[in-house]
Amino acid sequence: MALWDPEITIDRARARALIESQFPELDAGELRLLGRGWDNTVWATRDGIAFRFPRRAIAVPGVWREIALLPSLATLLPVAVPDAAYVAQPSEQFHWPWFGSHVIDGRELAAAQLDEGSRLTLAAQTGRFLRTLHDLELPAAQSLPVDPIGRVDMAVRVPKTRAALAAIAPLWSATPETAELLAHAEQLPPPGTPTLVHGDFHMRHLLVAEDGTLRGVIDWGDVCRAEPAADLSLIWCEFTPAARAAFFSQYGEVDSGQLLRARVIALFLCATLASYAQAERMTALLAAALSGLDRTLIG
Repeated sequence: MALWDPEITIDRARARALIESQFPELDAGELRLLGRGWDNTVWATRDGIAFRFPRRAIAVPGVWREIALLPSLATLLPVAVPDAAYVAQPSEQFHWPWFGSHVIDGRELAAAQLDEGSRLTLAAQTGRFLRTLHDLELPAAQSLPVDPIGRVDMAVRVPKTRAALAAIAPLWSATPETAELLAHAEQLPPPGTPTLVHGDFHMRHLLVAEDGTLRGVIDWGDVCRAEPAADLSLIWCEFTPAARAAFFSQYGEVDSGQLLRARVIALFLCATLASYAQAERMTALLAAALSGLDRTLIG
């Protein structure tokens, strides 16, 4: 059984029944499948509300955090995020929490195949978005856990990254430079002061327009407090040096320790996404993940 296999399947008929039972004012007659990931399945109504149903029990605490935080975040950030405008109550039909948000137009960055000019545009917008997020001081955020999965803890992340890279060895071969980078990261001191972070900021969770304009940031199930490096992996795996400069022009300076943590996270996320994409036969995502590994290693 793969890590991403569902414990509960929400097909179209079940999603329709759940939506109609709690939100009869919405048109659930012809639901559209917007996406399916490790932890959630998303169905959209004809009137433009995307409902997010957890697939695994491990995702449930994150859904509660989204419900608590997203309505506030949606009013404070420079691009769209899910607004959790329709919050369902767990019931006999479905025991876990679920919610609906207004649909955000755009397609996953992983599928966008942006040219260099578009990446420059995206990098600047991403820098502005993350600067705003990381500067927020929300009272509700103070109760969030601190890096609960060890995203920026290199004692946790480096071994996981080695394992993730080993799992894709037939697809992408790590170089001696990769081993040196990981060994160096293991020597980093403990992470710095935590701030509000998205927590899983990667190529599937950014929605973009054809020209690279950032339209939205989705999937906030890992929102937490952590050192900002938790959200900085895209500067390595998606942006070239010119685009990184555009990012930093909006985000500000990042110290060498945070840059190294972000680089390890980039290797981990791209390797993990490559394994998932190969297993699920998602050719565009696989190509994007492998390209991300190449960019990260080139530096």
